[in-house]
Amino acid sequence: MWRKTKIFMEMIKIEHTLFALPFAFMGALLGSVVVFGHLPSWATIGWILLALVGARSAAMGLNRVVDKVFDAKNPRTAMRAIPAGLISSKEALIFIVISFLLLFYAAFHLSPIAVKLLPVAVFFLVFYSYTKRFTWACHLVLGMTVALAPLGGWVAVTGEFSLPALVFYVAIVFWLAGFDVIYACQDVEFDRKEGLHSIPSRFGVPKALKMARWFHIVTAVGLISLYFLTELTWVYLLGIIVSYALLMYEHFIVKPDDLSRVNTAFFTMNSTLSIAVFAFTLIDLVVHTG
Repeated sequence: MWRKTKIFMEMIKIEHTLFALPFAFMGALLGSVVVFGHLPSWATIGWILLALVGARSAAMGLNRVVDKVFDAKNPRTAMRAIPAGLISSKEALIFIVISFLLLFYAAFHLSPIAVKLLPVAVFFLVFYSYTKRFTWACHLVLGMTVALAPLGGWVAVTGEFSLPALVFYVAIVFWLAGFDVIYACQDVEFDRKEGLHSIPSRFGVPKALKMARWFHIVTAVGLISLYFLTELTWVYLLGIIVSYALLMYEHFIVKPDDLSRVNTAFFTMNSTLSIAVFAFTLIDLVVHTG
């Protein structure tokens, strides 16, 4: 049982939850303070955590099932659980259904608007897995999907949309799309051979990396805008400076003729960035609420 559990966790890359989780919590905390003037309860944070784990597990599991044929052909992904025969498609589908049930259960414990928005979330979670088959904008669709976590955290706590929430959403859309473009540079030749779509396969690696930089400029503008749209202080600004430095370093270490450090840029830099922004925001909000 433990061995099978480890295989499922590896299949969905549970460690990559570090990308979205800090921003989901940040959305919930910031939204609660902006609207109500206090931090959300621990129970609310717990339900948001369960909803995020359920949503991400369902999305990653579905992506692995949908892409199993391509994963088997690609040397970089051939040893993933399904093509390697460690997990059957039937087992993966059962896992996906359980993950969606976890998402639904958590949403019903958050707020009525969270329940109403479930069809939107499910649509994006399912839709993304097919986008590489017909559009190079798949990275933006992924960003729109993952950024539902911080937006959902905000809306679940406050029960409403607002300009800061939407600005935060756009910032995370382009942050994730940018580093997904960098990650996709590894598979340019394979994607072209198999007829799969991505920004690197459509425009080439040099242009793709430039587009990723522009995506992250949008992220930078969005994050700094939150300072002016809310009552965040210099503590948050310090976190933003750290995040900008990490973004710059991420683009510095990945070059068109040297993709050897893509994994460092993809996982280490981005998980560090999201944790750093969340940590400084949390400190700011704790001090602000006394």
